[in-house]
Amino acid sequence: MLEVSDANFQKEVIEKSAEKPVLVDFYADWCGPCHALTPRLELLEEEYGDRVVFVKLNIDESPAKASEYGIRSIPAVKLFKNGKVVDEFIGLMHEDEIREWLDRNL
Repeated sequence: MLEVSDANFQKEVIEKSAEKPVLVDFYADWCGPCHALTPRLELLEEEYGDRVVFVKLNIDESPAKASEYGIRSIPAVKLFKNGKVVDEFIGLMHEDEIREWLDRNL
């Protein structure tokens, strides 16, 4: 998964979401559930191929974006389409639940 930051968020998330959905995983290195979610998202990234762009944003390194998107609890996952958040979930979910969530939004 591509790591994004305040510097490239506009290009890699907002602009790219005009072409295809972009899933953003807001996480922190100290977050245990975030570490458990990452392999699930990586598996789905492989499965969905080029239908969805998967990226990660470290909230400690990009506090402005975390604040802008109201991140108060992590892991927080938001799906962007056409520059806007169309759906989100907070916390650890099983890969089947994430797959259902994604399919509903595609």
